[in-house]
Amino acid sequence: MLDTESVEGILYYAIGREVEANVFYNLLSQYVDDPQIQAICADLALEELRHKARLELEIMKLGKVAKQFISSDKDEEFLPKPLDCMLNMVKVMQMDLPQLLLFAMKKEKIAFRFYIDFLPKVQDARCREVLIELAEEEARHKIRFELEYDRLMTAGSEPLV
Repeated sequence: MLDTESVEGILYYAIGREVEANVFYNLLSQYVDDPQIQAICADLALEELRHKARLELEIMKLGKVAKQFISSDKDEEFLPKPLDCMLNMVKVMQMDLPQLLLFAMKKEKIAFRFYIDFLPKVQDARCREVLIELAEEEARHKIRFELEYDRLMTAGSEPLV
């Protein structure tokens, strides 16, 4: 079962979520036709890998070795699986571009909330700071998709001013 009572458990779970986000954005960047959104997705895929590295560093600061996925049978159900991402992509491929952007915004909001919700369980000041920074980055990801959504929705419409 997922250990969300320990900092180490929270960090491992966060790493799994970042890996999943990386796979999702890599797949999405190959699926969408809009060059701006392709570039954003490719960029975010790289950012998610940087998040993973930061989380692994925090595990090492705890005196632990950052283990590779999948580490044990008990962890297996909580780690991202390629099939999960592919099933998600089947749904995504049925969406139009505005729906895709709304979906990506929702994913980023969930990622933001994840980091914020676990803050009270982390006492180490430096680790808390990392979680806050990652939450802020996830919020910026959401804003990037919101801006693209606005661009797409206003394209071809009359200016408001």
